[in-house]
Amino acid sequence: MSLSPIETRLAELGLTLPDAPAPAANYVPFVVSGGMVWIAGQISRQADGSLITGKLGAELDVAQGAAAAQTCALAILAQLKTAVGGDWSRVARAVKLTGFVNSTPDFIDQPKVINGASDLLVAVLGDGGRHARSAVSAGALPLGVAVEVDAVFELK
Repeated sequence: MSLSPIETRLAELGLTLPDAPAPAANYVPFVVSGGMVWIAGQISRQADGSLITGKLGAELDVAQGAAAAQTCALAILAQLKTAVGGDWSRVARAVKLTGFVNSTPDFIDQPKVINGASDLLVAVLGDGGRHARSAVSAGALPLGVAVEVDAVFELK
């Protein structure tokens, strides 16, 4: 069986999708509705599943935050793959990302942190990865994670 263009691109980038994370509370990981896939917030995790924690502007710098956001994007893609039953040809495009950055009150580089997720989607999906976006500060995030990102995708 040949790889899809998305799986080929991930391999070229040296990236592997994690298993789609299970919900941590009373919600579902994604909802397919009206030709759209709404993916619940994915939190920053290392490849071994351990959490990437800390506060931007204190324990973590922008590069570490962007790397944490990239892990969120990989989890988003894992959820998306599950949502489309592994059939990447069903994905039309990324529509919207919302990125939450656990940061100090004076930290102002939330957009640079969330670029880690945005850049990954464009690298993997090409023009179909370009999306509208919000990047906001949070005084704290669940489990002390550094970054959380949710996403909306359009289906064909």
